[in-house]
Amino acid sequence: MKRTGYTDLPLHYGNVPKWLYERMSKLGRYIVEVIVSLYGRDEFLRRISDPLWFQSFGCVLGMDWHSSGITTSVIGSLKAGLSPVAKELGVYICGGRGKYSRNTPDELLEISYQTGLNGEDLIRASRLSAKIDNTAIQDGFQLYLHSFILTSDGNWAVVQQGMNPQMKKARRYHWLSSNVKVFDEEPHTGVVGENKGLILNLTAKEARATKNSILSLSRELPEKVISEIKKISMPDRHYLKAQDIDLKRLGAVLATAYSSPVSDFCSFLLIPGVGPRTIQSLVLVSEIIFGTPSRFSDPARYSFAHGGKDGHPFPVPLEVYDQSISVLKNAIEKAKLDQNEKIDAFKRLYKIYRKVENSLNPVADFDRVIEKEKKESSLFGGKTV
Repeated sequence: MKRTGYTDLPLHYGNVPKWLYERMSKLGRYIVEVIVSLYGRDEFLRRISDPLWFQSFGCVLGMDWHSSGITTSVIGSLKAGLSPVAKELGVYICGGRGKYSRNTPDELLEISYQTGLNGEDLIRASRLSAKIDNTAIQDGFQLYLHSFILTSDGNWAVVQQGMNPQMKKARRYHWLSSNVKVFDEEPHTGVVGENKGLILNLTAKEARATKNSILSLSRELPEKVISEIKKISMPDRHYLKAQDIDLKRLGAVLATAYSSPVSDFCSFLLIPGVGPRTIQSLVLVSEIIFGTPSRFSDPARYSFAHGGKDGHPFPVPLEVYDQSISVLKNAIEKAKLDQNEKIDAFKRLYKIYRKVENSLNPVADFDRVIEKEKKESSLFGGKTV
């Protein structure tokens, strides 16, 4: 019997069709405006850092629950939708997929100029979250999407995704600034993917000794460390072979660390040239010399909802989708007039969707539900939506 308790995110290639992408941008923007208006910016950060909410949000926007594309499409469309109102709303989305992820530092600096936030601290948070998930955690997934979601209050969330082309699988990592005590020890709000058991996971609490040993090695003369590595006879149980260690590159990294001592593991990760292979090498040396373990539990867990871009489990009903955008837009505009009416409006909006959701024929019954609600509330201002 197949093991249960997780679901994979299969890699889906291609682009979201323009007709859906434009609708996703609009609907996503209105949903975020509602959340910020009712509950505040921090609540939006909390929700987008929750894997279950993120997955559900993507499905509401029309994506498939089981597709890796839900991450790239939601982030891309949400960034496009929020950009025109980012300053007013106080919510900014930086980075994105591939080359757009490399724009994150410049985008954060621009926002810091506008808001007075500490741009260097934000850039460090962005770089560290990526380094942690790509280097301190080595689970077979290479990051290709990094999104840094920031508010004008200085709080942030990170959503990033890695891929494993051989397995044709993807994995998503979620962060929330208020949950991060230290970057290199269990900082995630969730990691979405298949649990791979024991992996190289230096964010585990049990890895403290290993990280301290790596720091100790960085304070030794590089020549001494390299000479010890050359003596190591690696047994078959190790995931790393002797020929996998680039001694010249490792020596350069150790020389940099030795000449500019670092006080903590996060600072070591940010040294130029410290990548997955360097960490693999030093973890192995640490295990041989100090006896510290090299593998710890995978932090992955999975959460999902339901969706429909590719017709799973049903095609996107465009009429209902457009009605949803119209309802939210009118509700937001109406709600801006009065605080009490705003709260009542969105409570009633929730009731509408519950009724539509329970309907056997949502497309046919949508208008009937709206007409009934219009008679009971001033939510729509007597206008046809």
